[in-house]
Amino acid sequence: MLRRLRETGPGLLVPLAWTFAAAAHVELAGLEAVRIGMVVMDVLLVAFTLLSWRDMQEGVLLAWKVVLLVGIVLNALGTVAVFADPVNTTLARIAVAGWMLVPAAAYVYPGENVGRTPRVYQAGAALSAIGAGAYLLSPELSSSEPVALLGFALVGVGQTAGILAAVWSY
Repeated sequence: MLRRLRETGPGLLVPLAWTFAAAAHVELAGLEAVRIGMVVMDVLLVAFTLLSWRDMQEGVLLAWKVVLLVGIVLNALGTVAVFADPVNTTLARIAVAGWMLVPAAAYVYPGENVGRTPRVYQAGAALSAIGAGAYLLSPELSSSEPVALLGFALVGVGQTAGILAAVWSY
């Protein structure tokens, strides 16, 4: 049961995480909800990484082990950011941008080395990178909220497609 949850859970958690991040960005989710969500994600990331450590020794899974390890650090930065008083928006932006770009880079590997659905991984990488660009450029644009939300949407779609392809293939 636990193994099956580890194999399929990310297919639900990735879109949920990006939906929650977008909701937090436009302040639909309150600060307390964001704080709780960050701690829950910290715990889930560490638990998932520890429970999957032996399975992630080579190839695509090794690339995702690196994503998880970097992600733990990124998430910890995000957690520190939301517990600061006032919220440290710079750290929060670094954490969000990191979560957009690190998995994007990791999708390149299966896009080049996996026989099944390589284009899904390539599209996931491209959408994540374009979405990260939109998110990072949004403060420089006059109508920043729609651009930032477009960035979240592109990343969410790209990373969800990639993780669903991985869940389906695994």
